[in-house]
This record gives sequence, C-alpha cells and structure tokens, in this order.
Amino acid sequence: MAGRKRQVSDSEILRQFALSAEPVLVASELAEVFDMSRQGIFDRLQQLEEEGYVESAMKASARVWWLTSEGKRYVAESSE
Repeated sequence: MAGRKRQVSDSEILRQFALSAEPVLVASELAEVFDMSRQGIFDRLQQLEEEGYVESAMKASARVWWLTSEGKRYVAESSE
C-alpha cells in the first residue's frame, strides 16, 4: 500500500509495554507490532526515555526497554 504510514502515538507505544507479558521489550518487537522501522521505533523510545516514561539498559547484545512509574501512570491516565 503506497502513501504515508499512520502515525503511532506515545500512548500506543506505552500501552504495548503495559499489555506485554514480558517485563521488557526490544525495539524490533515494537517495530513489528507497529509496522515501523527498527530505527524509527528506537528513536521514539529514546524520546520517551528522555521524557521519563521508559528506561533502558544493554543486556547481552540488545537494548531492552521497560515502563517507569511515570510511564505506568501515563498509560493508566490515558486509558480512563
């Protein structure tokens, strides 16, 4: 399908963390869910980290991401 892809909101990305059975996610998992490039989702995750909604760490050869308390609060408030 040609044309511009739909925009994915911060709350959609953060909600995916809340819905995941895993405590951490990697960028490639989120890229697949949202049909985005890995670099595109990585950039968004870095932005969300700067805003305090997620944190990250290198584990083995991958950067893993998880919701912070502020991120969990954001998801809860956006679901109301």
